[in-house]
Amino acid sequence: MPTAVAVLAALGALAGVLVAVASGAPRDDLPAGPAPASSVLGLPAVRPAAGDSPVIPGMTLATGARPLPSAVVPALSAPRPGRPRPPAVAPLRRTLQADLLIVARSSLPRALLAAVSRLPGVTATERIEAVQMRINGADTAVLGVDPSSFRTFAPRSAGASNALWEGVAEGGIAVSYTMGKLDKLPLGGMVAAAGRSAERLRVVAFGTMGIGGVNAVVSDAVARSLGAPAGNAIVVSMATGDFTADTAAIGRLIPDGASVEPLVSLVTGPGGTVTVNGGGTAGAGPVTEAGVPAAQLDTMLRAALSRQGLPYVWGAAGPRAFDCSGLVQWSFAQAGIVMPRVAADQALTGPAVPVGQLQPGDLLFYHTDPTDPAYISHVAIYLGKGWMVQAPEPGEDVQVVPADFGSEFAGAVRVDPAQAAAVAARVA
Repeated sequence: MPTAVAVLAALGALAGVLVAVASGAPRDDLPAGPAPASSVLGLPAVRPAAGDSPVIPGMTLATGARPLPSAVVPALSAPRPGRPRPPAVAPLRRTLQADLLIVARSSLPRALLAAVSRLPGVTATERIEAVQMRINGADTAVLGVDPSSFRTFAPRSAGASNALWEGVAEGGIAVSYTMGKLDKLPLGGMVAAAGRSAERLRVVAFGTMGIGGVNAVVSDAVARSLGAPAGNAIVVSMATGDFTADTAAIGRLIPDGASVEPLVSLVTGPGGTVTVNGGGTAGAGPVTEAGVPAAQLDTMLRAALSRQGLPYVWGAAGPRAFDCSGLVQWSFAQAGIVMPRVAADQALTGPAVPVGQLQPGDLLFYHTDPTDPAYISHVAIYLGKGWMVQAPEPGEDVQVVPADFGSEFAGAVRVDPAQAAAVAARVA
């Protein structure tokens, strides 16, 4: 794989059946085995937070779909002195969910796009570029898109922002809210983008696209100028009733070396009804007994707690600096358990568990992104007795704090090692 531009082998998440999160008081027990690290610490019981204060200080959650606030996306629709008016971008006419991603290391044939579009349950398709390159020195999953048409697949809040898409059409880069804030990127300033070639791009907006692991969007022209293979990916939206059949059909249509990855999970509701969830709820798969063995769980907890006091750094996964999901991935790795890298994918590594049945080692997930309120953007590890350990934000260190079950809480997951490894393999 070239070091400059690596094609994303997958961006999707493991499809499964989500289990609803219930309320109640957390439990502190672990299966029989070595004494859990939380007990070794002698942590006193604490009342978890249940108010509206955010998990990450200073990050306020928007409660509904609305245009991005002016503090997040600058007004770029007016021409700047000495510069032409930004390119015209078609208005947002509808919003569709991105359900599947077809991705390959080289350009996909246009005939594939037509064949997929003809499948009975397919609502819409879009040819894009999907690659990994270095943005501001960090390996970043980047999409190259036609701003006029791809905005249909973005979360409504981001899709409705004309300024965002005009800025992308003008040659700028829109980065996720989390990356922009936590990597301290200069909104309106310049960042280095390095693929097979290197360019400096203006950061035109902070706006999350709602696809796990994707942290930047540029125009297709910019992506190709940086070395992305033209049209190496196709995003697909489809009807729920045809999801399984169409996914299988697409798998038979794609060429060797390409893959089709789900970006959503199937949710079984009352009466057996099935809907598609775009990743806003934590948990995937039925509740089973295949949790992390007690000895490995103890090793993981001790590893996480040993990182207290080390700094938060966006994109860091240890051993001397961490972001939130990096701390989770590193801690589980010390126990021999493979985890995916980002919080939205980690949320699919096991079944959801009710708050009243929480045990040390369960993962707690949160919505902290005002540009996509449904996107899971923060994770912490539950320690028991109402405590959690997390890597919070720049300027803060890995810390043990009272668990938060307030308005930003997205649910809890009990990690299944086999399921975690499968998710990690699909998004590698």
